[in-house]
Amino acid sequence: MNQTAHSDETDAGGLWVPLTERRVLRVAGDEARGFLQNLVTCDLDDVDSDGAGYGALLTPQGKILFDFLIFAKDGAYLLDSHSSIAADLAKRLGFYKLRAKVEIADASDSWRVIATWGDVAPTGVSGIALPDPRLASFGHRVLAETGTGEAPRPSGFRESDEGAYHARRVAFALPEAPHDFQFGDAFPHDADMDDLHGVAFDKGCFVGQEVVSRMQHRGTARRRIVRVKADAPLPAPGSAVTAGGKAAGTLGTTDGAAGLAMVRLDRVEGARTRGEPILAGDVCIEAHLPAWATFVWPATAGGDA
Repeated sequence: MNQTAHSDETDAGGLWVPLTERRVLRVAGDEARGFLQNLVTCDLDDVDSDGAGYGALLTPQGKILFDFLIFAKDGAYLLDSHSSIAADLAKRLGFYKLRAKVEIADASDSWRVIATWGDVAPTGVSGIALPDPRLASFGHRVLAETGTGEAPRPSGFRESDEGAYHARRVAFALPEAPHDFQFGDAFPHDADMDDLHGVAFDKGCFVGQEVVSRMQHRGTARRRIVRVKADAPLPAPGSAVTAGGKAAGTLGTTDGAAGLAMVRLDRVEGARTRGEPILAGDVCIEAHLPAWATFVWPATAGGDA
């Protein structure tokens, strides 16, 4: 599943978007905090103090099975995840539960996920409204408490649609699964989670921690999601990216002539250094690191490995 966005309102202020492709799980109980702390990539200490965080549940081999935004609420935790994996996430958490005093439930009937951006923080909504824990400048993430009714609208914000939200993600180079990477196929570094506050390397053990920590300390991550631009509309999401004729990655979310792509940094930089074309499908592109990135282009060109 990939996403083609539209940029009609990408730069407009004071917008709110109901994110219909998101669902909310509630993890509660006396042992909920310790249960999650031992499983997920983010630090529940930070979630408790900040109110929200970004994290993932990995395979033992370190790949992302599920990612989510997580919110602390009245001693429980609300996990904002993509609808395609919400049921499987609940099942996987149940698998790890064993005898722990933890309750895991789909709370989507009681909560609606909303994104807002503009000059002021959203008000007039019962629930949680916090700066996006991945990138505060992107806007606010709102979990609106609804009971069984429709979510109230944030005061003073104009409604837009999910196309505008995804176009804003392209503008900020903010990746999301399954549009820009696939569950079960990407390491946290591939999806830039290390730079988006999604992995706490100093908190101790979590599922897949050994592999991810080794990638961090050895600097072995080669794939990254970057922003790409062209002089013509980009091809469909999922199109192959090539660098000097070699496979270099895959195009993700697109917004006209701009988009996101997961690429081999070494191959893209090598082709650029040699003056060779970098293509998405048959469209020439330029690749740019996100403004917030701490990773850099490698000094050496990539080979066939």
